[in-house]
Amino acid sequence: MRLHDLSPAAGSKKERKRIGRGPASGQGKTAGKGHKGQLARAGRGMRAGFEGGQMPLQRRLPKRGFVNIFGSQYAIVNVSALEDRFESGAVIDIDALVDAGLVTKVLDGVKILGNGDISKSFTVKANAFSESAKQKIEAAGGKAEVI
Repeated sequence: MRLHDLSPAAGSKKERKRIGRGPASGQGKTAGKGHKGQLARAGRGMRAGFEGGQMPLQRRLPKRGFVNIFGSQYAIVNVSALEDRFESGAVIDIDALVDAGLVTKVLDGVKILGNGDISKSFTVKANAFSESAKQKIEAAGGKAEVI
């Protein structure tokens, strides 16, 4: 095989449709734009969501809720998941949680919640802890450190 033998995969290259090139092309005369009107004109720009003067969908639907600009969105992990994935005496930080697959997307940090039981002692470093998680970690002989 040589360079001149190479060709693209079948179906990966598509010819550009050449419109307005005579009746034999199948796209001659009006070039697929129909007869007259706004859609047949040059520079026919209409903003996204424009419905020809009809009340657009985004204005017909009710507004609901708000976004708190001061709010924090944490990736959450339960203590029962720590019990399953880590050995006793381990230092668990955000990198360890990502490596273990417990956290995929670190938003504003990681919060440890107290769902489940824990018997191993860990040193857990996270951005936030629920009260029950903190109590369970410390009751098992570990430490909960806020970073």
